[in-house]
Amino acid sequence: MVDVSWLFLDTRLLDTPVLAMLVKLLLAFIAGSLIGIEREKHGRPAGLRTHVLVCTASCLMMVISEGLYLKYAHLMADSAVRLDPGRIGAQIIAGIGFLGAGVILKEGVSIRGLTTAACLWFAAGVGMAFGAGMFLTGGFATALALVALMAMKKLEPVIKKDRFLNLCVLCHAEVDLLPQLQQLFDEFHLRITDVEQELDLEHDRRRYTFVVTQHRQRIGHELLQRIVPLEGVLKVRYK
Repeated sequence: MVDVSWLFLDTRLLDTPVLAMLVKLLLAFIAGSLIGIEREKHGRPAGLRTHVLVCTASCLMMVISEGLYLKYAHLMADSAVRLDPGRIGAQIIAGIGFLGAGVILKEGVSIRGLTTAACLWFAAGVGMAFGAGMFLTGGFATALALVALMAMKKLEPVIKKDRFLNLCVLCHAEVDLLPQLQQLFDEFHLRITDVEQELDLEHDRRRYTFVVTQHRQRIGHELLQRIVPLEGVLKVRYK
């Protein structure tokens, strides 16, 4: 058997069990603060206070879970009261999903808040680690989270990635701009990932909605300058 006792806090180093609980909560508070400060600096909806509360609350639930188990440890196996300290931890993971869903926003083809939602989920895990007395694991996980949030962010400008553009063109109903627009997209080496066409005969309007990708820089303004002069165009919008 592999000895993993070094992963956990040796409560004998502390004077009382109460002090051990307070140390766990304090470390979870500090870890949540470090992760939350990074999110707060970037103006995310779930910032410093949210991450502190999530991390510390998760730690508190783990402490309570262990405390209840120790409190009723004298009960026999055939007793009517049976406790499983892992159940509260499992409910933390499930419950944190509600907070994560609240910070994810979808705007057209763009989705914001995924990193913040992952941070909340990660902060809950860090709090659970400290609550279980796994100080080294919780501290190392906090350091990894800071590396992912701060150091790896500097790599984003270096990594070449596709950009998505949502383009809407409004023209007269009798004008079919689709062949010209497709030719224009080919000229810019763009790939159409989604296309929608709406024909409104009552108001003499035809609307094209495109989602294009595979461009390495923002070219919405350049496309607008090329589309506006086309015959029959009434309105062009992109985002």
